[in-house]
Amino acid sequence: MIFAKLWVMKSRILTVSILAALVGLIGGFLLANGLNRSTLNALKIQLDKRNADPAANVGTSANPNDLNVSTEDIRSKIAEADANPTDLAFQKSLGRGLYRFATMKKDVELVQESKRLLIRANSLDPKDYEILVDLGNAHFDIGYFKKDSASFKLARETYERAMTAKPTDADVVTDYALSFYVDEPTDLKRAVVEFQKALKINPKQERALQFLTSTYIRESDFPTAQKTLDQLKEANPKNGAIADLMTQIETKTYTPQP
Repeated sequence: MIFAKLWVMKSRILTVSILAALVGLIGGFLLANGLNRSTLNALKIQLDKRNADPAANVGTSANPNDLNVSTEDIRSKIAEADANPTDLAFQKSLGRGLYRFATMKKDVELVQESKRLLIRANSLDPKDYEILVDLGNAHFDIGYFKKDSASFKLARETYERAMTAKPTDADVVTDYALSFYVDEPTDLKRAVVEFQKALKINPKQERALQFLTSTYIRESDFPTAQKTLDQLKEANPKNGAIADLMTQIETKTYTPQP
């Protein structure tokens, strides 16, 4: 009986640890590992190719096919989390780990499951910053894939809470700005304001520079787009978006991918 109990505990720790180990190693569908895309003005391309360059996954060579986590394991752990709804540590670890795993698998349904766990964890500790950020990202990803403006609204509300707690996180401010860039209808003016806020915190925040340049192109403000592109070149001359953005500025056209 004691051996069986220890085995169950070990199984739980192992599976959760595998998932939790993904936290910080890879990012969401849209909000991380997006520094090496050929056409950053086209968010769908960034999504579809987010794992195309292994170098983008800084600090890890994780491959979803290499992870020893079965669908049955995941469903079992989700059921266990549901059976222990007041276990904050378990809800947080599984919710965050599952979110990373879902993004590697490109599984929107699993993102929704992770969101549910993160909502529960957030209800247990509304001030936990890591939970807030991942919950905002999950709302964002669902909003993008489902073309659901309500999810983008939830993402913004969650990011706003995170930014209140930690206003100096340029990555979160950039994600907040992106929500205005991709939502329908877009709010490009607000996106510009928020991208600029992110750059005041970190002038070399590449995603902010990339999408701010793209935003100016969409607004046909090509001189300002050129200035922002120059900043991007200075921040990272090897950024994969530069060539495409240069072409758009030179031809004075905004050319999103289908």
